[in-house]
Amino acid sequence: MSEVVVLTKDTFEDTVSKNDTVIIDFWADWCGPCKSFAPVYEEAATRHTDVAFTKVDTEDQQELSQALGIRAMPTLMIFRDGIQIFAEPGAIPGHALDDLLGQAKALDMDEVRAKIAEHAEHDHEGHDHDHEGHDHD
Repeated sequence: MSEVVVLTKDTFEDTVSKNDTVIIDFWADWCGPCKSFAPVYEEAATRHTDVAFTKVDTEDQQELSQALGIRAMPTLMIFRDGIQIFAEPGAIPGHALDDLLGQAKALDMDEVRAKIAEHAEHDHEGHDHDHEGHDHD
């Protein structure tokens, strides 16, 4: 796949679950940096044919964008094996995008799943994870 696919709330789950690695560009038509990042993103798609390159128009897909906590455009998000492994706002140059995708592909997903399981165990032990008001100095 080297063509950038437009995602909607109806195609999001299916796309993320059926592809090993999915990168999503959350953009908006009024966003200048989004427009200058688009060709960089599309060019990277031709170099990383093993990654599903997708984009979400945050104006058109407000429900999906809100559900994923998108607050700035552009935001890049990467999923591997259906697990979100990266989400950062801001446009990046092509070489940084290549580097980011290289790191994403190199991740040991068994290790990631183990960490998620470990974190889930801790969350279910009745610990209060709301650290507001606690002084950690």
